[in-house]
Amino acid sequence: MLCSVCPGAAGGAVELCGVVLCCVKGKHGAVQEEGALCGLDNMTHETLIRRASSLVTNSANTYLSQTTLALLDSLTAYTDTVRTLITLHKSYVSNFQKLNPTQEDKIWQMIVCKRQEVANLREDCKKFETHWMTAIKLSDKAAEAAFNAGADQASATVHSNLHTAQSQIQQVRQLLTEAEKELKESKAEESERLQLETQEEEIPEAYLRED
Repeated sequence: MLCSVCPGAAGGAVELCGVVLCCVKGKHGAVQEEGALCGLDNMTHETLIRRASSLVTNSANTYLSQTTLALLDSLTAYTDTVRTLITLHKSYVSNFQKLNPTQEDKIWQMIVCKRQEVANLREDCKKFETHWMTAIKLSDKAAEAAFNAGADQASATVHSNLHTAQSQIQQVRQLLTEAEKELKESKAEESERLQLETQEEEIPEAYLRED
């Protein structure tokens, strides 16, 4: 039932059964309903809470997306660097006897730098893992809040994003686990530098004794 019409310069506000709707004039003076509420005075607490919970889920989704991307990038970079170190160290050990001192030193310095890079990337993974876990917990709480407030679609979206993020991280972690296993077996991160054999023959101890 139409209760009253409040005219305005560009249209008016129509109060329909106690709810104020914004209206504007369209072409040829036709009045068109915008479909939005003019103010919050006539909105119930339940409606306001539901809208607020939807805003929370939007922020949680953004935070989860950013932290997932950061963790995926760091885990991928770490895995690739670990495999590079393994390959480099394996080549160093297998070709050691064929290397001259200059070549040996160059490759060893590359191994040292790659080891440091692995250590730095490992710390990055730990840092982004902490952010990601916080995002997971926050998203879970946001989904619960939205569901309790009646924002079912917002809650379902968060749950879907959570599932996607966890699946992506799990796939990369499997590759990382394999790489770290190979790293441990190869001892590429902890082995000591090999020593080139000298060409000089050792003098028997008997010749070094004084008469």
